[in-house]
Amino acid sequence: MKTLYLNPSTWDLEIDSAGNIAVADRPYSLAQDVATAIRCFKGDCYYNVLLGVPYYESILGKLPSKAYIKSQFIKAAKRIEGVDSAQCFITSVKNRMVHGQVQITADDGSVISVDF
Repeated sequence: MKTLYLNPSTWDLEIDSAGNIAVADRPYSLAQDVATAIRCFKGDCYYNVLLGVPYYESILGKLPSKAYIKSQFIKAAKRIEGVDSAQCFITSVKNRMVHGQVQITADDGSVISVDF
C-alpha cells in the first residue's frame, strides 16, 4: 500500500524528482502510517473522531503509567491495515518527554521499527 511521503524532519509533504507529490511504499509507508497514528490526538480525525491517542483525556497533564502509554501506542499501531502485531518499548522519560520505539510485525512477517 502506498501513502503520501512525509519528510521525517518536518512531517510535511515532499516533491519528487518529477515535480509530483512524493509517495512511499512498504516498508516505509507502513512505518509512517503507524507514526502518524501515534501522533494523532483522539478526536482530531474529522472522518472518525474515535481514532487517535487520548492525549488530552488521559496523558497530557496527568501521571499515566508507562504501561498505559505503551498500551495506547500499541492500540494505535494495530489499527493500521497491514499491522498484525505491535510491541512498544519506552527507553526514557525525561523532562516530560517520552522516547522509545514501537516494533510492528507486518502481515508479510517483516518487523519494522518506529521511533518516537
